[in-house]
Amino acid sequence: MAQKIKFYQTGTLTVGNRLLDAENRSVQSTVDRSNSLTSGHRACQGCGEALGARYVVDTAMREADKKLLAVNATGCLEVFSTPYPESSWQVAWMHSLFGNAPAVATGVAAALRAKGRSEVRVLAQGGDGGTVDIGFGCLSGMFERNDDVLYVCYDNEAYMNTGVQRSGSTPATARTATTPTKGGSKGNVFGQGKNAPQIAMAHDIPYVATASVADLHDLENKVTKAMGMHGARYIHVNVPCPLGWGSQPCETVRLARLASETGLFPLFEAEDGIVTSVTKIRRRMPVEDYLRPQRRFAHLFKPKPDVEALAAIQAIADRNIRKYGLLD
Repeated sequence: MAQKIKFYQTGTLTVGNRLLDAENRSVQSTVDRSNSLTSGHRACQGCGEALGARYVVDTAMREADKKLLAVNATGCLEVFSTPYPESSWQVAWMHSLFGNAPAVATGVAAALRAKGRSEVRVLAQGGDGGTVDIGFGCLSGMFERNDDVLYVCYDNEAYMNTGVQRSGSTPATARTATTPTKGGSKGNVFGQGKNAPQIAMAHDIPYVATASVADLHDLENKVTKAMGMHGARYIHVNVPCPLGWGSQPCETVRLARLASETGLFPLFEAEDGIVTSVTKIRRRMPVEDYLRPQRRFAHLFKPKPDVEALAAIQAIADRNIRKYGLLD
């Protein structure tokens, strides 16, 4: 007779080999999880987006009692999870164009409302290219109308699916296919791009949050909170990309943590346009520790450190720390 395998996985809050109380375990620690993004996808090793999406969608499925419909913009997440004619999704899932996921999700929510299906919730998701750039007008419209959709942006800071081109979320000095470092250039210029979470807050929507794959329990809690609300909600998740960032696959979580510990990616929540909570930095790190492991920033250190550019990046981190009160 086959022996039943005991389920010991406790997700991200395991302490040694001790099982945690059920209420302290992550969504991935229960045998009842939906496994919405299951095996067989083609994500790169160390893909932060695959990790983030797994937690986001499984948490949303749990909170919606598995009555969830996901709308996915074109991009890495769509491409590596649905190579025709296969799919790694175990959730009602729709593929939209690169720039209209918010509009499609709005239409889905309206159709469900017309049918009286208030128990079915709608999740829209996309990368920074489809969110911050191509789909930005549709997203702003969704916010303005306060449509009952949770939109999640998985931000890997460039158009990774099409060859690592610059997006409106690409940081200053980063090397991409369209911001080369040859000819005296220092990569992406300072002062360009946009801060999507702040713009979302300017719409005074019910909920805006930033999150990171370095703290999956925090990500899960923010999705849980967002799913407990109605109206337009937005979560912006930092998801390192080893391919586009030129980092080691095993460094994904560490880099995500450094992005927050330096102050370059502050973690916070906002309701109705007002910041309500922030995640304090436990150990403040210099930006050089975050930049050095990434080849997209290699020109800042070779043949000698670019002191001026490094100081300017540090100033951005310092400003975020002051703005959000990230230090005790």
